[in-house]
Amino acid sequence: MSDESLRELAEHIAEKQADAVVGTEIAFGELTVEITATEVDDFVEFLKMDRNCAFSTLIDITAVDYPTRDKRFDVVWHFLSMYQNHRIRVKAQVRVDQIVASISGLYPSANWYEREVFDMFGILFSGHPDLRRILTDYGFRGHPLRKDFPTTGYTEVRYDEKLKRVVYEPVSLVQEYRQFDFMSPWEGAEYILPGDEKSEEAAK
Repeated sequence: MSDESLRELAEHIAEKQADAVVGTEIAFGELTVEITATEVDDFVEFLKMDRNCAFSTLIDITAVDYPTRDKRFDVVWHFLSMYQNHRIRVKAQVRVDQIVASISGLYPSANWYEREVFDMFGILFSGHPDLRRILTDYGFRGHPLRKDFPTTGYTEVRYDEKLKRVVYEPVSLVQEYRQFDFMSPWEGAEYILPGDEKSEEAAK
């Protein structure tokens, strides 16, 4: 889709949804529309029902974490119009304590996408029929794609032979795991690699 067509689409959306649209941007042949989080459900319904938009397919929902920002998250939706042959990215800034409207009533495929965003980032969606974890265990602590989540997690899971069941324990790392000597695989090798003799000659 040409940039001119994208500009026309952006102008149409901004005009029809002036209360929702914060700004638009065209980059790398893609249109991004930023909206206010409180207008998500009405705005998405417009994208689906408006004849010039006709975004019939929800491609994905995800989020981006900006820990130092007051509105910490960007929730991002990607849509495709099979009728108009164009795509759009919609994003909204969301606070940690803010609840976003579910669009699963308009796009049933949003059900699992929203569950994934909840699981990975901890963002809540109002009106979702079954908002629970989908990728981690039900007893999992934290949200793995938040940037302040430790890479080792908080708990580890193992099967206890004596108890004959799975048990959860605080993460306990062996000391060898914590020590990094930052030596490359080639350092410490007992053989000479091609070209090493040049560095030895230069040192003389």
